[in-house]
Amino acid sequence: MKTKFLAASILALTVVTAAQALAAAGPAPMKIVDRIAGPDGGWDYANFDPVHRRLYVAHGAAVTAIDVDTGKVTPALVAAQRAHSALPLPGGDELLVTNGGANTATLVDAMTGVVRATVATGQNPDAALFDPASGLAFVMNGRSGDITLIDAKAAKAVGGIPVGGKLEFGATDGQGRVFVNVEDKGEIAVIDTAARKVVAHWAMVGCDEPSGLAYAADVRLLIAACANGKAEVVSSVSGKIVASLPVGEEPDAVFYDAQRHLAYVPSGGAGTLSVIAVHGPTDVAVIETVATKPGARTGTFDPQTGKVYLPSADYDPPAQPGGRRSAKSGTFSVLVLGR
Repeated sequence: MKTKFLAASILALTVVTAAQALAAAGPAPMKIVDRIAGPDGGWDYANFDPVHRRLYVAHGAAVTAIDVDTGKVTPALVAAQRAHSALPLPGGDELLVTNGGANTATLVDAMTGVVRATVATGQNPDAALFDPASGLAFVMNGRSGDITLIDAKAAKAVGGIPVGGKLEFGATDGQGRVFVNVEDKGEIAVIDTAARKVVAHWAMVGCDEPSGLAYAADVRLLIAACANGKAEVVSSVSGKIVASLPVGEEPDAVFYDAQRHLAYVPSGGAGTLSVIAVHGPTDVAVIETVATKPGARTGTFDPQTGKVYLPSADYDPPAQPGGRRSAKSGTFSVLVLGR
């Protein structure tokens, strides 16, 4: 009896010790766990709708929709003209699609692709966001350097905000401030959504061509992706840079998982995904660099599972040194990363 009791005790201790060792080692490393094939063509931003659990990719001439639970792909949910963003509006039943080639934004039924309205914007509408404080969609116009404000319920533009410069991604704090990366000036413009005007310009020293931008509400930090392989972490209160982190070159997006306190920066030049742990207002660090594919520069994540989705393709070498690469036919896919 004593022998059996001793053996059982040793086994239990072994199990506890193994569990403790696993916990101490931290989460399993992130890796590519799946690939979802899609139609050929260029792409820009990807967005995730947690209500209907669908992934949307602004895919140049169309918006591609993917049901992440079934794997069903709708190659062309709705036609577009150089689409940059397919933004799910609150509730997920409708999308706002920016058309850089037509200087418009379209309001689209997310399930059927039926267009409800077409709204004129500034020149080359790019990224878009929904601001809960004002109840408006903000469309960043890259060429005209202004923001078009859209009332989605009324299906019309209700104003504009001049900013200046080449506008890239924006982020909202949901409390009356919208922040926008100005690529050619290396700064973040701060918008008062109630006054509908720029109230500050925050210089980001050492950050070349900021593009992607995410807001971590729990620590009141902005994380900006810089073309020269940096992620600048900026206080949303003071505008001061609190950290400058190494990431891969040529990133074009940042997205923040508030539940897991992780920010992600996909870098198309390096073919990597930088995983950034956000522990506090000044405790931010890159904890993992995951190999992806060159060209995988934008993406999004599923807040329920924590999986990350990165549009990608294989590329032919540029026709001329320093020229743009072209994607190989039949190679577009969305990389799915998990643990």
